[in-house]
Amino acid sequence: MEKVRLAMVGCGGHSGHHARLMRQIPEVEIVAAVDVREEIVNNYIERNLSGYPARPKVYTDLDAMLAEVKPDAVLIATPHTLHFEHGMKALEAGCHVFMEKPMVTAADQAYALAEKVKETGKVFVVGYNTPCTGEFYWLREQIRNQTFGRLQLVSGYLSQGWLKGTTGTWRQDPALSGGGQAYDSGAHLLNSLCWSVEANVQEVFAYIDNCGAPVDINSSINVRFENGVFAAIAIGGNCESSGAHMAFVFERGRVEIDGWNGQWIRVYDRHGQIKYPPISNERYTPDQNFIDAILGRAEPRTSPYNGIVQSELMDAIYESARTGMPARPKRLATQAG
Repeated sequence: MEKVRLAMVGCGGHSGHHARLMRQIPEVEIVAAVDVREEIVNNYIERNLSGYPARPKVYTDLDAMLAEVKPDAVLIATPHTLHFEHGMKALEAGCHVFMEKPMVTAADQAYALAEKVKETGKVFVVGYNTPCTGEFYWLREQIRNQTFGRLQLVSGYLSQGWLKGTTGTWRQDPALSGGGQAYDSGAHLLNSLCWSVEANVQEVFAYIDNCGAPVDINSSINVRFENGVFAAIAIGGNCESSGAHMAFVFERGRVEIDGWNGQWIRVYDRHGQIKYPPISNERYTPDQNFIDAILGRAEPRTSPYNGIVQSELMDAIYESARTGMPARPKRLATQAG
């Protein structure tokens, strides 16, 4: 395959970030873009793909684009509750899929999508920030190898002015978003947790405050994983100071890290801080990893399994907040996905 012929599905703000990254990868040819109105698609192309060698074709119908353009791959950045339908259609059309987070908004959908990926054999990645960073890749290896003994506890928070910043948008419409801040920016922190711990969620207890919005804004989440790791995560969406922090507590040390973007890390053993842990400073993006995986140059850093675990976690978070009781995933994830 000389070029990966890529179609952009969804032309919102963050999709533009992906378009600008993809246009820099020599093996990628962006052949089409899809959204609900031609005006949206044309403005998107002007903003993000101006001067592109061959102007991408404009579509307002996903089925028509898949049938006529027949792309090798699609990047899906549509509202969250549309991910399942769009992902299934793309896989059925023989496309590799890059899915913006969250993968889907219900665990049953996550399992169905994973089965379709297995059936088609296509590359499927979820666009989480941290798995492609050297910092989190190194951290996960230390957890696997028990370099600092057994991982016992994880704590973390994320803060953002999400409530004001998303007022009046689809992100605060449950029919399109599937949830609020915990499903949106909070998904990065929660995936950083699940991707690193690599275990099924056993039980969740959560509190949620909508702060007068139609969806969750602030949440306090306690998680017990099947391997015995405990986690306490706070997601804040009504704070004018943005930031994120996670601490992984081992028997013989701890690691503090940026759980949102993986931009910094601090490592401590029994003697104190390790100033220069052997971590790659390579800036590797999920977009590049997706293309490398299609071309057989790398293994995908994320998979439908990650989407399954996070979907089960989110279902349990909302059930616990609704009932005021601990909640367990209704289905147990397996690595088969």
